[in-house]
Amino acid sequence: MSWSKLKQNLESFLSPALYGRVEYRATGYRYLPDKAGLCYIMVDKKNVLNMCDVTTLIRWYQTELEIKNDSIFHIPIHNEEIEAVRKDTKGNVPEDRLKVIVTSRKISELAKELWSAQSSLSKSNFKDVATKFLSISIEESLESKDILLNILALVDRRVGKKRLLNLTEKMKLKHPIVQYFYELRRSTF
Repeated sequence: MSWSKLKQNLESFLSPALYGRVEYRATGYRYLPDKAGLCYIMVDKKNVLNMCDVTTLIRWYQTELEIKNDSIFHIPIHNEEIEAVRKDTKGNVPEDRLKVIVTSRKISELAKELWSAQSSLSKSNFKDVATKFLSISIEESLESKDILLNILALVDRRVGKKRLLNLTEKMKLKHPIVQYFYELRRSTF
């Protein structure tokens, strides 16, 4: 599918409140094969999300420590997870330390997911993800670990106010750019 057709399809699914505010843009260098093409998402004429063929322009987090020290992430801990760690350690660890272990493990998993998602941002991947978005259900896009699928779903007109409000807890564990688009969409209600 050509970029112009893909862009037209994506914009047809934009929420009416965001139409004209959110734009999908791409540049390509047809005669310079070594020059990377860019794909980016603009909000209110500001370039919010950059994607590049050769290198990823977005690098919010370089280390797991940055994620651990970031106050954006609120990691929920469930009793089942604490019990699993208690069973693994054979009950030799104090209760307060069990919570620290569970939190540390969950943050490590989250860091790996974020690095994977950040490294996959590229123009060619954007086209693939956008095409996939147009062919799968909105629920799959919202539940996905892919940043782009999350963003495209959040600005979609098929996601209503009730569904957005139900996503509040899940959004706390998402990448800051996904949280940005979540807050942008919530501000339209």
